[in-house]
Amino acid sequence: MNFKEESRLRYNERIVRDPQICAGQPVFNGTRVILRTVLASLADGDSIEEILEAFPTLKAEDVRAAIAFAAPSAEEDLPVPAMPQIR
Repeated sequence: MNFKEESRLRYNERIVRDPQICAGQPVFNGTRVILRTVLASLADGDSIEEILEAFPTLKAEDVRAAIAFAAPSAEEDLPVPAMPQIR
């Protein structure tokens, strides 16, 4: 199993969508904490410890799963710079 597959398995176990919970937004399994909220906290510079303090139902593995979830989409969304022509 490669790193991408392992990361995907990790976040698929921790991040779920259920139409009955938070209108189907991705949340952490067993909580009502929305994935987007944790990603926004990370983007604002909050540490894992600060996030866990703000959301005591989460575990550090949940925050790492959020990062693993976001990483592939960032890879797909970023433009690839053109390579300079070398003659």
